[in-house]
Amino acid sequence: MTTSSDAVPALAPRPSGRQKGRNIVAIASGKGGVGKTWFAITLTHAISRRGQHTLLFDGDLGLANVDIQLGLMPRFDLGSVVAGKMTLNQAVMRYEPGGFDVLAGRSGSGSLANIPASRLQILADDLALMAQKYDRVILDLGAGVEKSVRHLARSAGTIIVVTSDEPTSLTDAYAFIKVTAMERPGVDIRVIINAANSTREGERTYQTLQKACQGFLKINPPLLGIVRRDMRVREAIRNQTPILTRHPNAEAALDVEGVADRLLKL
Repeated sequence: MTTSSDAVPALAPRPSGRQKGRNIVAIASGKGGVGKTWFAITLTHAISRRGQHTLLFDGDLGLANVDIQLGLMPRFDLGSVVAGKMTLNQAVMRYEPGGFDVLAGRSGSGSLANIPASRLQILADDLALMAQKYDRVILDLGAGVEKSVRHLARSAGTIIVVTSDEPTSLTDAYAFIKVTAMERPGVDIRVIINAANSTREGERTYQTLQKACQGFLKINPPLLGIVRRDMRVREAIRNQTPILTRHPNAEAALDVEGVADRLLKL
């Protein structure tokens, strides 16, 4: 178990105001159960391994679980920030095994899901300000298309939508892309196919989503990567250890490493 730290070192130079939010990457999904949080953790870990000063922000205001998957016991969390007890900077903790910072959500509680829009805006503004201390911020959003999810997503320069080959997952991923594209025309939306039985099957799944987006929305969100199904993912989650630590050569781990490389070139 890892305990929290109150200080956040400002290692990266501050980008200009024009670049505000460009280094925030939101991880979204239309529905739960597609491995979104696992992907967010693994991507953060992979990026930090490339020398990037990185923050993983658990923005699932309903059912946060980044801390659970990492085996953390945070002294403070997002609930403390929303309650006005401390700032975002003070709630950040260091996850030393992965070499990145974490801002935990309110685990096992839906108490933050219905916070007022005004508080959400303050939270989003504070996140954008804090992001200037980092090379990359990975924002793990809640599942679905609720207002709180969409509001936080507006902070991000890039939005990665994680889906699987399940019809409900594809339908809900399409719904998220549709709502986001309507609210933010031209926003950089990219797709990850998770738990694919093979690269070829992952490509077919992506093509199904791509055709729907092209045909009905007239947009073409590019494929950022395919993560193959790997039983070691579940085993790593059960052991509350990142797969890049426990099984760095697993297929799923290598797939996310490839995603990190492509993301950093954008």
